[in-house]
Amino acid sequence: MASQLCLPLFLLFAVYPAFSTNPEGEALHALRARLKDPRNVLQSWDPTLVNPCTWFHVTCDDHNRVIRLDLGNSNISGPLGPELGHLEHLQYLELYRNNFEGKIPEELGNLKSLVSMDLYGNRLEGKIPKSFGNLKSLRFLRLSNNRLTGSIPRELASLTNLKVFDVSSNDLCGTIPIDGPFPTFPYQSYENNSRLNGPELQGLVPYDFGC
Repeated sequence: MASQLCLPLFLLFAVYPAFSTNPEGEALHALRARLKDPRNVLQSWDPTLVNPCTWFHVTCDDHNRVIRLDLGNSNISGPLGPELGHLEHLQYLELYRNNFEGKIPEELGNLKSLVSMDLYGNRLEGKIPKSFGNLKSLRFLRLSNNRLTGSIPRELASLTNLKVFDVSSNDLCGTIPIDGPFPTFPYQSYENNSRLNGPELQGLVPYDFGC
């Protein structure tokens, strides 16, 4: 009896492959479920499709792997979830100028292919994850105009490809790392953090203000 029931079910999935699961699509749909989307920016995110490559604001490579997520300036609110860490081929995470809130997920440190992460202009709080030190391909990291606290993780000094770094207008404290790419970043990358201090910051001022 059980075998007779299994056969029609197998045929059903053979005829309708659109219901096949896709880990990246599942991850993005789980993210959508957390968020408020008053402009219906995410209305095309249909979980019944084979993969999310036809969704608006999602870009895939030739192998149907998600490499870019563009949700900047979309009036979206809510927390970011750990499911973003499942987008293992992601290169660009553009979430700037929204109302994302809560902590930055540690799981973003799993995105080893990430080149750019732009989270500026949200309501993110808590510490900058130490796991960001795993993002060896990262070139652009902008976390400015949020509510982040704590110190700048020393683990970020290992990001030798990092060219742009901006944590201005938060509530960071402690001192700025002096090794890795940090001596190359301008003073403006750190301003409007009243508790961020140390000789590293003072040492940058004469050079980066053009004096």
